[in-house]
Amino acid sequence: MFQAGGLIVFCGLLAQLEGLYLPDAITLPRDLHPQPVSDLITNLKTALSGNLLAGGLLDDLTQLPLLDSLKGEAGTSGGMVGGLVGGLLGKVSSGVSLLTDIIDLQITNTKMLELGLEQSPDGHRLYVTIPLGLVLNVKTPLGSVLKLSVKLNYTVEVKAVRNEQGETHLVVGNCAHRPGSLDISLLNRVGLLPIQNLVDEFSGVLTKVLPELVQDRVCPLFNKILEGLDITLVHAITHKLIHGLQFVTKF
Repeated sequence: MFQAGGLIVFCGLLAQLEGLYLPDAITLPRDLHPQPVSDLITNLKTALSGNLLAGGLLDDLTQLPLLDSLKGEAGTSGGMVGGLVGGLLGKVSSGVSLLTDIIDLQITNTKMLELGLEQSPDGHRLYVTIPLGLVLNVKTPLGSVLKLSVKLNYTVEVKAVRNEQGETHLVVGNCAHRPGSLDISLLNRVGLLPIQNLVDEFSGVLTKVLPELVQDRVCPLFNKILEGLDITLVHAITHKLIHGLQFVTKF
C-alpha cells in the first residue's frame, strides 16, 4: 500500500532537483550570429568585390606608372633587356631597326574575376584571393607593336582583433602577389618583328616590376574596405575567427 509520507518525500526531492543549475554538457562558444554559412560567405564576397570595384581598383590599374618602372628596371639590366625600354630594342635581329623610345604603353581591359575564399586550418584567419587581368598594349610611333594578356592573383590575409575596449574588428595581415600566378601571353602582334624575343624580354621585366606596382594599389584599398564593412557582417565574421569556428568549407 502506497504511504502518504513517501509521496511527500518524493515531491520534495522533485522540488530540489528543479532548483539545481545544470551546466551545458558542451562548452564550445555559441555562435551569436547563426545566419546560414552560405549566406555569410556570399555576403562577404559580394561586399569585398563590390567595394574593390567601387573603390576604383580597375581604374587605378590603368594609371600604373609601368613605363617609368620598366625604364628603371631596363637601365639596370644588361643585354637586350637593357635596351628594351628607353631605347626599345635599338636594333633587333635581321637588322630591323626600331625608334629609340616607346611613345605609349597602355594598360587596358582591366578586370577582376570572382574572389576566392579560404580559411586557415585553425579557423582564425581568412585568405582572400583577388584574381586580376589586364591587357598591355606596347606602341611606338609606327603603331602598336604587340598586345600582351597579363593575369595575376593577390592573396590577402584577414584576421580578427579585439581592442582594449573589447570591440572586435577585421584587419589585413599579409597581402602579396601569389607566387607562380603571374601569366603573360601574346594576344596580338604587328609586322614581321621577331616577336618572341620581344615577348620574352617584356615578360622578364614585367615579372620584376608589375606585381609590386599592383600590390601598392590592392593592399591599401583592401584595408580601407575592411574598415568600412557593414557592422553586422563584421561581427559575424570576427566572432567565428576569434573562436576558430570553421565556416568556409571550400576555396
